[in-house]
Amino acid sequence: MKKLIFLLLICVTSFSQSKNEKDTFTFLVTKVIGDLNKDNLDDKVIVTQDTINQESPYKLQIFFAQPNRQFKLIAASTKIIAPQYPNGRDGYRTGDGFLDATINKGIVSVNFGLLRGHFEHKFRFQNGNFELIGFSYISSDGHGTIYTTDFNLSTGIRLEKTESYGEEEDRVLSNTKKKILIRPLPKIQDVEPFENELY
Repeated sequence: MKKLIFLLLICVTSFSQSKNEKDTFTFLVTKVIGDLNKDNLDDKVIVTQDTINQESPYKLQIFFAQPNRQFKLIAASTKIIAPQYPNGRDGYRTGDGFLDATINKGIVSVNFGLLRGHFEHKFRFQNGNFELIGFSYISSDGHGTIYTTDFNLSTGIRLEKTESYGEEEDRVLSNTKKKILIRPLPKIQDVEPFENELY
């Protein structure tokens, strides 16, 4: 009898654990359609959010359309988009936030707003995954200076510009071009914005 009760407890515990591992990213934020692998089928990118979690994290998923009209999950990330409330709903808010995801000419772009600017990550399907091929960033210090970065990770060319504005004539304060090769290119599931100084 004790063995039977013990077995029942194990079954109930494992069932409740598998039930608790249910996907909590249930709120649909955005869905975009477009061909991402040049097969003339409309693939899709979906961004969902966990609205129960105090940080309200996001999940981005990329699906390839199949000839039978089903969709196959190819890549997913909970890092590429920072949570809506990084310090919890009652915590400090930065003014930064997810804007949208787009598909253009087979490239997935993930766009973010800043308090005074915006930034974008671009991914293309190659080498069996979605790899980061571009990063752009523009911001203002709110005191007359604009900072712009455009990094083409495919070629390794990184352009950085600092400009003044609001005077009689806008002036370029600095303009640099660097070659920085990153190999292999970062995969979408590994990219976390601003976790390194390059992207």
